[in-house]
Amino acid sequence: MDVSVIIVSWNTRELLRDCIASVYRQTRNSTFEVIVVDNASHDGSAAMCATEFPAVKVIANSDNRGFAAANNQGLRIASGRYVLVLNPDTVILDGAIDRCVAYTDAHPDIGVTGCKVLDNEDQSHATPTGFSFHSPWTLFLTLTCLPRLFPRSKLFAKPELGWWDRENEMDVDVVTGMFMLVRRQAIQQVGAMDEAYFIYAEEADWCYRFHKAGWRRVFFPSAKIVHVDGGAKSTSQVNIKMRVQLQKSMMIYFRKNRGLPAWLTAKVLYIFSNFVRSVAWSVSSLLTHDSGARSKAAAATAALRFHLFGIDPI
Repeated sequence: MDVSVIIVSWNTRELLRDCIASVYRQTRNSTFEVIVVDNASHDGSAAMCATEFPAVKVIANSDNRGFAAANNQGLRIASGRYVLVLNPDTVILDGAIDRCVAYTDAHPDIGVTGCKVLDNEDQSHATPTGFSFHSPWTLFLTLTCLPRLFPRSKLFAKPELGWWDRENEMDVDVVTGMFMLVRRQAIQQVGAMDEAYFIYAEEADWCYRFHKAGWRRVFFPSAKIVHVDGGAKSTSQVNIKMRVQLQKSMMIYFRKNRGLPAWLTAKVLYIFSNFVRSVAWSVSSLLTHDSGARSKAAAATAALRFHLFGIDPI
């Protein structure tokens, strides 16, 4: 089999339905299977798959095991010579999977292939995907919002390669996890995703391991998907937990891949940033009575507690 498509779902039933349908509709030249790993959704996602897509292999977890662990469950039963890690809030366009398989077949040194991701509202606009390996410098840039102020600067827009329009093929550090076509041979060499990451940074960690093993990670713009607006709605009710989890995952990444000095630098940057944000948003919420500001203040405060006292809201 050419491709095992692994989709991890959590309360995304309608999006998941469209995603799976697009895989079947748009994949004609490659043999494939679809594996859905459902992380204890309460919206009937697993039942919908079983009823409407009987050929799909469904793993229904009784609890939310996180993104990396769920993908690894899919990997263990996958039989394709490639594995496609695919988000449920995406729609395949114009034979994107077939195109990526053919392209990667023609370049045996590529371990991971990513594609162009189009915005749902304006499909002429590419969402920034493919980014630099995390470092204290890229973290500093992100936390200070300098990439937004200087979006075309190769110095300040380094985290998401803001100067690049995604119109050409390019080797990148990290292929974004919403669409990662991964060669089985590369997985056999470096291993599966690291389950220390519950969500976030797992694809950066994986790509870093592929990098150390000598595998290229390439952005291939001739293959396109749509990232459907609203895909993050399933996590909107746990915004505070997700903010903490992002920073927790980043700290795991720094300690594992960058060493103790980088880990300490990242911790200092996060503590300072969260403190400033907590105070600023708290003052704003008092002055404006804005619920959004209160939510942001609460998220920053929760992240600050995590870094200072190890309190994890998950």
